[in-house]
Amino acid sequence: MPGRTDGLARIRLVIADDQAMIRTGLRFVAESAADIEVVGEAVDGLEALSVTRRLRPDVLLMDIAMPRLDGLGAARRLLSDPHPPRIVMLTTFDTDENLHASLRAGVNGFLLKTSPPEQLIEAVRVAAAGDALIDPAAAMRVIASFTAHHRPVAPPELATLTSRELEVLRLLARGLSNPEIARRLQVGDATIRTHVARVLHKLGLRDRIQAVVFAYEAGVVRPGQRDRSC
Repeated sequence: MPGRTDGLARIRLVIADDQAMIRTGLRFVAESAADIEVVGEAVDGLEALSVTRRLRPDVLLMDIAMPRLDGLGAARRLLSDPHPPRIVMLTTFDTDENLHASLRAGVNGFLLKTSPPEQLIEAVRVAAAGDALIDPAAAMRVIASFTAHHRPVAPPELATLTSRELEVLRLLARGLSNPEIARRLQVGDATIRTHVARVLHKLGLRDRIQAVVFAYEAGVVRPGQRDRSC
């Protein structure tokens, strides 16, 4: 793994997008962070497979809509590998069904191509750390697209959450990061990390993305509903 001059390991990132200008912009943003190194690029899903399997990056930042093999197809194949990378998907909102399918496939985040630079950097860091991040607007649209046709059902596991843990789950479902939740609830980041870990453990969930899906399917939050702590 390439080393930094300060001796700390960088997050190794591969970028996959069929538009050269987008790739250049994403590389510029990513490498503005001292702890991220772009080690490769791909112009479509098939190249994303080969580049990712050859270079074994920590994180793959990949567009959904690409020629030959789209991002969803590439993600499914990579996630079936013995040691898959963490995958953050890029979207322009034109394929809600694919976004939902990506959630189910187990990707580690969604970003809009219009997301601010700091959010892209945060998504890469969060994914590399083993967690997941969804752009709040993307979360709202994706979840609304499949909850519109399903009546929410509260599973029994929901009753195991404390009132504070339920509040944290609601904010997770709105796409807030741990620091944002900490500021909203006026507690420390470490306290929120503990609450998030307990929520995931009690509900048997892998990461924040699964928590978002759970919250909407269980009726904890609903599309268009404002959270009460606003």
